[in-house]
Amino acid sequence: MAWCPKTFRAIVVASFVSLSTSSAFASGDAANGATLFKSNICSACHSTAKGGVSPIGPNLFGVVGRKAGSLAGYSYSPAMKASGMTWDESALAKYVTSPSTVVPGNKMVFAGIKKQQDAEDVAAYLTTLK
Repeated sequence: MAWCPKTFRAIVVASFVSLSTSSAFASGDAANGATLFKSNICSACHSTAKGGVSPIGPNLFGVVGRKAGSLAGYSYSPAMKASGMTWDESALAKYVTSPSTVVPGNKMVFAGIKKQQDAEDVAAYLTTLK
């Protein structure tokens, strides 16, 4: 098969469109995520206010881009500190679905959000906290 720049360009464009479209579907609804965060007992343990004090868990303001287990002033489990994770929307969605599976030995007692879309919505909401 001969090299054809037009074919190569078409493949690259198609791949880009496919990837950008699939990530759009993977994104959550931040507005619904805010509602779920408040109704799924997340807010009972976590503050989302800049500089806010959380009653039990770490403050989640600015969580996206933060290395897991690194917020000063919160006593993380050794498992969370050693996880090597940096929080992004995908990691947050996986974690809130099953915290004990994603980071075995963490301190969070919440069993997880069972509906994948709800988990993605909560993760999308957390990405807005900047």
